[in-house]
Amino acid sequence: MGSRYRPDWASLDARPLPAWYDRAKVGVFVHWGVFSVPAWGSEWFWWHWQGQHDAACERFVRRRFPPGTSYAEFAPHFTAYDFQPRQWAQLFQRAGARYVVLTTKHHEGFTNWGSPVSWNWNSVDTGPHRDLVGELGEALRESNLRYGLYYSLMEWFNPLYLADKQNDFKTQSFVLKKMMPELYDLVLKYKPDLIWSDGDWEAPDCYWNSTSFLAWLYNDSPVKDTVVVNDRWGRGCSCHHGGFYNCADKYRPGSLPEHKWEMCSSLDSHSWGYRSNMNLAEVMDEMSMIEELVQTVSLGGNYLLNVGPTKEGVIVPIFQERLLALGRWLDTNGEAIYETQPWRVQMENTTDTVWYTSKGPVVFAIFLLWPRDSVLCLSSPIPSPGTQVTLLGFAGTLQWQQHPGKGMLITLPYMLPSPLPPQSGWAVKLEGVE
Repeated sequence: MGSRYRPDWASLDARPLPAWYDRAKVGVFVHWGVFSVPAWGSEWFWWHWQGQHDAACERFVRRRFPPGTSYAEFAPHFTAYDFQPRQWAQLFQRAGARYVVLTTKHHEGFTNWGSPVSWNWNSVDTGPHRDLVGELGEALRESNLRYGLYYSLMEWFNPLYLADKQNDFKTQSFVLKKMMPELYDLVLKYKPDLIWSDGDWEAPDCYWNSTSFLAWLYNDSPVKDTVVVNDRWGRGCSCHHGGFYNCADKYRPGSLPEHKWEMCSSLDSHSWGYRSNMNLAEVMDEMSMIEELVQTVSLGGNYLLNVGPTKEGVIVPIFQERLLALGRWLDTNGEAIYETQPWRVQMENTTDTVWYTSKGPVVFAIFLLWPRDSVLCLSSPIPSPGTQVTLLGFAGTLQWQQHPGKGMLITLPYMLPSPLPPQSGWAVKLEGVE
């Protein structure tokens, strides 16, 4: 038995990150809740409508719902009629994801499991009348995928939270009666591999009791050896404390960070939750998705790609199509992604964008555009007479020569002529380079 973690950041931050997380590289994020019913604007609908009295939101509700409709009345329409957890798990697996993170509760406070402290505002008492967190968890475990639970600490309109806020967070009735019981319940019931905390920014971590919860999680919980957490545990914690760092939504560091991090991104560029009026131009295309993945992994990050299912529990075909395209790319090029480490150089500053990853002595150069004359110029690797070059997904070795300055010129296989250059990234495997 090693020494125990103390409920302070110095001790908690020293915990080594369980290895599975860095090896995994690719995850799928799922934003699903009562906000999937209006399915308009974003998952922040309730706040824009009743927190900010946004005129467009008010017009939307007037046009589509009977007068006097409250947000609570959307819950019965969150039916999950078509939710098939096994189909979801299969899709995520085919997408090349190694872990999946589900919203168990967003800032609206509705819980996707039968929380004992969220009476009548949970997916078992109303709406689907199902334990969505549990059902998805079972299906993911059958498919050998790791399971992460997103949990919002705060709730916009919870009277207990609003009272604590009124008291400058000197009282903690919300934390003690609602938030903490739910976090413990989630961990004990579902034994998650990852806890993705959010909604922490209004109050300091001492209000949330974050350090005492994490000390329990790391010392005594059923997942103490495997669980991974992010960095959203109170005002000012982000990018400084916790497990891996999210720093900000869609965070893109310019250079290699010191600390393990994750980039979360959404297929719908306007929202994390489902929007019924989404159009194709607002959906990330295959090229951008692969570019984000490659750039993230090359800089030592994990890539968490989000979809928002409909209120019936359908992942719309355009999202399925994108996820399957990512999976096909990873089927060919996964060797240059999974379980890799950043190399001494992360990217070439030449006109062609080339990103590097490495695995032991092997270096991978991932190029996003096919070079004009089918000759790939790499200035960073130092070849030796025994250097071998292969293109992932292509049989046989490639010819290369030393570049007159430094580095190497690699002759790529001939691609069939086409009016458009082939799309979306290839990986060259270099053995015997420095």
